[in-house]
Amino acid sequence: MKTVAHTTRELASLVDIELPKPAPAGRDLLVRVEAVSVNPVDTKRRMDPAKTDTQPRVLGWDAAGTVAAVGDKVSLFSEGDHVYYAGDVTRPGCNSEYHLVDERIVGRKPKSLDFAQAAAIPLTAITAWEAFFDRLKVQANKTMLIIGGAGGVGSIGIQLAKIAGLRVIATASRPESIAWARAMGADEVVGRDFKSQIKMPVDYIANFSEVDEHWAAIGELIAPQGAIVLIVGNKNPLNVDAVRAKSASVCFELMFTRSRFQTPDMIEQHRLLDQVADWLDSGKLKGTLRETLSPINAANLRAAHARLESGTTVGKLVLKGW
Repeated sequence: MKTVAHTTRELASLVDIELPKPAPAGRDLLVRVEAVSVNPVDTKRRMDPAKTDTQPRVLGWDAAGTVAAVGDKVSLFSEGDHVYYAGDVTRPGCNSEYHLVDERIVGRKPKSLDFAQAAAIPLTAITAWEAFFDRLKVQANKTMLIIGGAGGVGSIGIQLAKIAGLRVIATASRPESIAWARAMGADEVVGRDFKSQIKMPVDYIANFSEVDEHWAAIGELIAPQGAIVLIVGNKNPLNVDAVRAKSASVCFELMFTRSRFQTPDMIEQHRLLDQVADWLDSGKLKGTLRETLSPINAANLRAAHARLESGTTVGKLVLKGW
């Protein structure tokens, strides 16, 4: 089967190769991949210094496709079903024609979206959903600041926060990203120096960007007894005095936790993806796809990784077709 893999940290090491088609067992689905999305996890895994072996590694954790075969314990899906999912970072990624994934972290593809549009959704929707509903346990009629409002997670996060009944302030700095955040439903959009633009404490802060550069502002803006969720680790020690003084909660969200540790509630990702699909089909949510490259090959993945590393992407970037 056609596959894109890498052996070193360099962008040029993403190459087209052939690998044997895997066979499903247990609760695994074998999915024929029709479209994939790129996310920062792809570039971070490619550049991981812990990868020192010379065996090709397949990246990619956002896909939409068709179930080609099922394992002997599968109960949620059948051959021919159209699905979308983000996968498991401890297993090979989805940048291949066929991919194995546990059915418990897979949802039905939204009927109203094509494969490319659907592939833009899973990782970001799971991240934002778990951040808001599982970690922060948000309550309606409060205010949330979303740092990184025009990115992939921010794009769907603004919409989920509005569904939850929150007033949303989003950060964006360029004209196109400001317009995008507003189109996603943000009540207010503030610039890079957002600390001086927000005149009130906020109940929730979802930082979908780097931690270190925003931590001081987060400590100043969070309301007493508020709650903060982070999806990226800090690079340097953080001064927690301001947050501690306000008895604010701080939690982390990593959407791979359930699959990595095989938690008893793994199936919650299947359920939330089905709910997101229902909301997309009803128009309650809108898609976040901004740009599509075709076909799925090493040259286009190299271009997509370069775009992510530039920090200028708005919404989601997807590759489709082989």
